[in-house]
Amino acid sequence: MKIDITIPTDLSEIPLTRYQTFIEMQEKSNDEEFIAQKMIQIFCGIELKEVMNIQLKDLNELIVHFTKVFKQKPKLRRHFKLGEHTFGFIPNLEHISFGEYVDIEHNLQDWKTYHKAMAVMFRPIKEKYKDKYSIVDYEPNEDMQELMKFAPLDIAIAASVFFYDIAKELLNATLNYLQKEMKTMTNSMSSTKEFNLAKNGNGTQASINALKEMSQELMQLQNLNYLNVLPISHSRKRKTKLKPESLTEK
Repeated sequence: MKIDITIPTDLSEIPLTRYQTFIEMQEKSNDEEFIAQKMIQIFCGIELKEVMNIQLKDLNELIVHFTKVFKQKPKLRRHFKLGEHTFGFIPNLEHISFGEYVDIEHNLQDWKTYHKAMAVMFRPIKEKYKDKYSIVDYEPNEDMQELMKFAPLDIAIAASVFFYDIAKELLNATLNYLQKEMKTMTNSMSSTKEFNLAKNGNGTQASINALKEMSQELMQLQNLNYLNVLPISHSRKRKTKLKPESLTEK
């Protein structure tokens, strides 16, 4: 019996949903042997029983191969086609709404909900002229969220990294502005206006505190290991020899 296997050589060849499945499985098991078998099963799209027939040295080569693949650092792609739609990244993050920001930041905290964040960051393009384009207004859409599970993994990774970088810059700029305003208000405060200014100052300080908390959360998320696929050692022998592009079982 001959079984052909497609071995991904790039993050762009792996749909987001496969990585979500792998992470969910990995979080439930401490068995390195089982994790290695499931990794090959999930990313090569074969049955677990077929993985068991791969020779040890070939299995180790696959582990090394995937470790290299998951070390890739993809660059942002602003638009891509998925299904019947061409999706575009939010054209200008400086004009992002608070609702968009909250939904992206919240859903990027867990790989299980990454597709929901993707459905905010990437939306169908409604108009395009040369390098310029506009996307549909944001509304939570379960169909689009489900479709985003099949977005290429490189796009999901690059978009989230870009979002964190820009969001951090915007938060820091707003924070600096508010702190300067707070300082100006304090220096100009007079006894006759002290009561009203104190009220305004309390509101500004609350905004500053909220921004600091949001910035800290972004820093924590930015430091997460996005692609948690690590080299694993094995000792169990396999029976079948694996060829570079396909698996042949006799």
